[in-house]
Amino acid sequence: MKTTFSGNAQRKLGAILAGGAAMLLMSSFAMAAITGSRHDLSTTGAFNQFTPTAGNSEICVFCHTPHGSSTDAPVPLWNRTLHTTTPYLTYAALGTSSLDAATAPVGSVSLACLSCHDGTQAMNEIINSPGSGTGTGTWAGTFTAGSAAGAANTLAYGTIVNLTTDLRNDHPVGVQYGGGRGTSGFVSGTNYAAGSTTDTDFKAITAVTGKALWYIDTNGTAGRQNVDLPLYTRADTLDYLGVAIPGGANQPYVECASCHDPHNTANGTFLRYSNANSTLCLACHAK
Repeated sequence: MKTTFSGNAQRKLGAILAGGAAMLLMSSFAMAAITGSRHDLSTTGAFNQFTPTAGNSEICVFCHTPHGSSTDAPVPLWNRTLHTTTPYLTYAALGTSSLDAATAPVGSVSLACLSCHDGTQAMNEIINSPGSGTGTGTWAGTFTAGSAAGAANTLAYGTIVNLTTDLRNDHPVGVQYGGGRGTSGFVSGTNYAAGSTTDTDFKAITAVTGKALWYIDTNGTAGRQNVDLPLYTRADTLDYLGVAIPGGANQPYVECASCHDPHNTANGTFLRYSNANSTLCLACHAK
């Protein structure tokens, strides 16, 4: 028997099919970006930083899992354990007078990045192993260190890949953007404000209307674009020294993912925006 649909039903069905096709297309773009990049740790990965002796062709599994993910990570379906008690040394520990922003303890999306990049756990320490069902902790497969690596099962590919837990020589993370905005911050009740910062050496930020979301506009196009630099909210009310943070919680902070997009291979080292002629730096710093 032939099934027929009304005009409205046909339009709805067409919209559903078009939406599904769009999702598949976006998924293929995301996969195309990560496949063969330095974040592709599968057995077929072009860079082969680590070669699983047990074999694994999956790419996304090293960071994401569809079930049973970490509930501590503010990133989608994170498949790694966050080291929430790891004692990190940050740039703020240098005591430089040029850093006039409150610095929260290392956390937020930066902690997810560091679950790979601080070198404290092997790359096979994922929550759920490849395949159906949920895992029991560490994936049974082991990793052999490549020619540029140090000890087996550690992330030892240079200082950028293995930042260690000493972050004093790295760009500050967990810092209020632009020194914050005085005692009132960028939040007043449910009013999420944009505009200038306490430190005028930083450019003004843009707010997403009605939400605790802010970003640095890099190209002047209205609305947040993928090339814009997102700022992240924190629940912290005390800085890394236990001192009250001006403005309290839910202020705009600079994190690892403000400058880096782990799925973007267009600008080297996964930068959100090209740093040719220091363009990325100058998007934030008024120099």
